[in-house]
Amino acid sequence: MPTTILIVEDDAKIARLLELELQYAGYATRVASNGKDGLAAAEHSVDLVLLDVMMPELSGFEVLRRLRGKGIHVPVIMLTARGEVYDKVAGLDLGANDYVTKPFEMEELLARIRALLRTPTSTNNASRTLQFADLVLDLDRHEAFRDELRLDLTPREFELLTYLLENKEHVLTREQILNRVWGYDYFGETNIVDVYIRYLRKKVDAHPPALIQTVRGVGYVLREATP
Repeated sequence: MPTTILIVEDDAKIARLLELELQYAGYATRVASNGKDGLAAAEHSVDLVLLDVMMPELSGFEVLRRLRGKGIHVPVIMLTARGEVYDKVAGLDLGANDYVTKPFEMEELLARIRALLRTPTSTNNASRTLQFADLVLDLDRHEAFRDELRLDLTPREFELLTYLLENKEHVLTREQILNRVWGYDYFGETNIVDVYIRYLRKKVDAHPPALIQTVRGVGYVLREATP
């Protein structure tokens, strides 16, 4: 089954362009022209949502808020003609995984889609689970487990843990983490990475052995502590 991407966009020309480009790249597509229809479509089996911010019926922000409120954690990329930092922060705080400002280069958007899906388009979707020690991430359901106990993670915490797990036993600098999880155009507190690592540790490493290790003066790494 091809990966299915839902396009929620009220501009018919942009929606059609996205539909054609995504189909050419090998994805199956669904299209909704307003927020109300987009919300209904996103509640069913889709792998990723391209969500316009300014739409009739319901705004993209409201669609996203309702999706996350229902526990639906499908990856979402927000699309907007407005590049204000406030809009980006609002979308990301609501649980968006990425944010793209119009006009955008299609190749960049496709690259962001591939990154969120975690799987190269040339392979199937059979391997959608990451594991290290007794830590397991289900990428399709956006769920994390430690010693078979479900961890209650926010979308941002899940994104951060996924990045650590993808690079297990490899040290990641704070800058690498910031760019990957928050984006190159992030504006905010410079210690945001350390803050979220603390959040993660309270949940992932609530019981020994600890897996998230600090490399002093460099960053963080996911590995089992040495005796």
